[in-house]
Amino acid sequence: MAPRQRRAHPLSWRQVVTDGSRSSLELHCHSSASFDGHIDPSRLAQLALERRLTHLAITDHDTIEGALLARESAPQGLFVIVGQEARTTEGDMIGLFLREPIASGLTPADTSRRIREQDGLVGLPHPFDVSRPSVGLGAVRPEQLAWLARLADYVEIHNGRVRDPQANSRAADFARAYDLPGAAVSDAHTDQELGTAATVLDGPIHTAEDLLRGLGGNRSLLVREPMQELRAGTVQQLLDRLRRRDRGEPRKRR
Repeated sequence: MAPRQRRAHPLSWRQVVTDGSRSSLELHCHSSASFDGHIDPSRLAQLALERRLTHLAITDHDTIEGALLARESAPQGLFVIVGQEARTTEGDMIGLFLREPIASGLTPADTSRRIREQDGLVGLPHPFDVSRPSVGLGAVRPEQLAWLARLADYVEIHNGRVRDPQANSRAADFARAYDLPGAAVSDAHTDQELGTAATVLDGPIHTAEDLLRGLGGNRSLLVREPMQELRAGTVQQLLDRLRRRDRGEPRKRR
């Protein structure tokens, strides 16, 4: 059965997490440790708790320092997952429950292997988004898609920064075709974005095994997309691109 999606305001999530039987997770966001992040790690953790999240995976670009700082200062009631968005030769991949950072510039297969060597989980972020380095864009033949699916533990079937709905739909189709769990994430880089999407799972989540089991079970994908937040996110992405240009970074392949 396809994952169930519905719109909800984050404050309403309290109804599904207060008794401790369910967990509300943000599995992809960025702190100021990312070159394009704008939220102090400690502030990010506090905001997550205020917005009724129980788990926060901080997945900065090519570093875990922000996640480690947030974990040290996390308020009671919030579980911080140390993660990273790693740039591979084919696009971005997510590692969760990391102990050490993953080097950039590796192949997707090597990146997946290094994450799993740490007993972490491998996620495919925005796999078909043409506006960012996305590992699914080069996989056009069935054997290429099957190879990519074997590298991953879950797929982002809703990423809040994806502007073309077809990219999220294609990710959901990919996850369904290869029997991979799907997750909804905000991919927040600013405080306004945090809490605009979450994955709600049954039971407490403390380990990578718990998370993988939960993603494969009964879950709800909650999404809220006010127009003003979409506009703010679009403007911020343009500003981030200008920052990359000023840093002398190459343009992203489309």
